[in-house]
Amino acid sequence: MDDRYAAAGPWARATLPDGQQLDVIVTGRTRTRDGRWWYELEAVLVARIRLPDGRTVAEPTPVAFSMPAHRVAPIPGESYDAVPTNGAVAGRQFLVENLWRTIDGPSRRLHRRDCWQPSAAHRRITTDEAFALLHDPDVAPCDICHPERALRRH
Repeated sequence: MDDRYAAAGPWARATLPDGQQLDVIVTGRTRTRDGRWWYELEAVLVARIRLPDGRTVAEPTPVAFSMPAHRVAPIPGESYDAVPTNGAVAGRQFLVENLWRTIDGPSRRLHRRDCWQPSAAHRRITTDEAFALLHDPDVAPCDICHPERALRRH
């Protein structure tokens, strides 16, 4: 393979619909409005190139495409920290926590996803779900992370 592609990356292994596996370059991650993750990828394929002198040669050429995240596997030793990520806000950015020891008060608490307060008894919810819970008398906003402030813009 051409040296410029050997240094590209990070690389991952994509499983095509027919079961074939292909090593690909990861160029981005996108979360769609329905909450699903997709990877933006480039496969280095061969393209026919016509040179100015009239000769035709085969050259490695990146071909961009998208694939659902469940069909893309990391390759050990590759770092994906620098891969651009889009659409995280459309996903599950809030947490709703079950409160077990309450007396005549809310039985759930709403948190931002990055809050350190919630116990293990919580689940992630979408921005729309969190906004709806702000008006539920059985749900109190966290007084540490203040999710109601983030939801004002919603």
